[in-house]
Amino acid sequence: MEAFREYVVATAHVAPKHAPFYVGWVRQAYQLAGAEIGTPLSPEAEQDALLRIQGRSQDWQVRQARHALRLYRYFLGLGGAEKESDPTAGDPAAWGELAAKVQGVMRLQHKSLATERSYLLWARRFGAFTGAKPPEDVGAEDVTRFLSWLAVERRVSCATQSQALNALVFVFRHGLGRDLEGLDASVRAQVRRRLPVVLTQSEVLRLFEEMEGVRRLMAQMIYGCGLRLQECLRLRVKDLDLEQCLLTVRAGKGDKDRVTILPETLVPALMAHLTALRAVHDRDRADHVPGVELPNALDRKYPNAGAEWPWFWLFPAKTLSVDPRSHTVRRHHVYPDNVQRWVKQAAEAAGIAKRVTVHSLRHSFATHLLERGYDLRTIQELLGHANLQTTQIYTHVAKRNKLGVRSPLDGP
Repeated sequence: MEAFREYVVATAHVAPKHAPFYVGWVRQAYQLAGAEIGTPLSPEAEQDALLRIQGRSQDWQVRQARHALRLYRYFLGLGGAEKESDPTAGDPAAWGELAAKVQGVMRLQHKSLATERSYLLWARRFGAFTGAKPPEDVGAEDVTRFLSWLAVERRVSCATQSQALNALVFVFRHGLGRDLEGLDASVRAQVRRRLPVVLTQSEVLRLFEEMEGVRRLMAQMIYGCGLRLQECLRLRVKDLDLEQCLLTVRAGKGDKDRVTILPETLVPALMAHLTALRAVHDRDRADHVPGVELPNALDRKYPNAGAEWPWFWLFPAKTLSVDPRSHTVRRHHVYPDNVQRWVKQAAEAAGIAKRVTVHSLRHSFATHLLERGYDLRTIQELLGHANLQTTQIYTHVAKRNKLGVRSPLDGP
């Protein structure tokens, strides 16, 4: 397993101090599956091992174990067509230097952590796809083959293919110092129009009834204010205006600020939540916990602002965690996967036969406003859409637009 440990460090850019944990997860999964190290695990055996690990481990450990097994499949040469040639035959150090350079540029441009991770992931996948080629030898024809492989073999969506293209354009421009040209020959994924999943108002109420405490308050905020998940998680105490029932969303999609409505019915619950929150804030200050993360370079301009009450997270995590960029142990906001899981569990408990996600609450917010007669321009501003055409999708799911049509089966 020493070769696998070196592989995850050189190819997957896993920190050397974390590599032994990846080796340990693989050993544990193979032991649970009763298989011999070095032989491929069936998907069923791998899933069964992960389920058993889940029963005795925390969520982040399960994610790490899943990542380790995925890397081990590629290490064994089972990653599929993506590995047209052996990626370890190239120069892992050169690809690592390229990734570090691109990461530095993204941080200078204040890219979000999600964007940073996504771009680096696509860079690694592209490096594995090109095999033995060093970064300076890859070109537009390699990108064309990669994008075509994603569309034809992997059957990814148009959005995923576009994300991969944007990431590689950034890597070539800022990492290799040249622009990509001649990509017209690549196979494009088919654009499919999908209607959003929208809950009825009774389904929304049933969903809330299956939640309680902070979980319920977060779901109500997302629905009542029309928030994206990350917008809700990044709310600070200072973003609330309980007197005017307004909520300021800062650095939303497209790095834009906006003001949206705050339901009056949530004011009492928010006041009680702020009281409990202040106790957490004061305890952190008494324990000398570093202040919360601040956007951009505000922590250098105002060194003590992170420890001040107005900047405290509206929905902080229960435990401290390590900041992935500064490596500071501090209190972060609630982890997004937890919110997705809470909403999914509540939907199942409520017996809602739809694929309910957190974003479904935002879709429901816009649709219900449209059904009540509010104009599209107002809804566009509340949602923070840059283009009115994006908001118009809700006209296809709002019942108000169909009330004038009766089925012939219903009679004259």
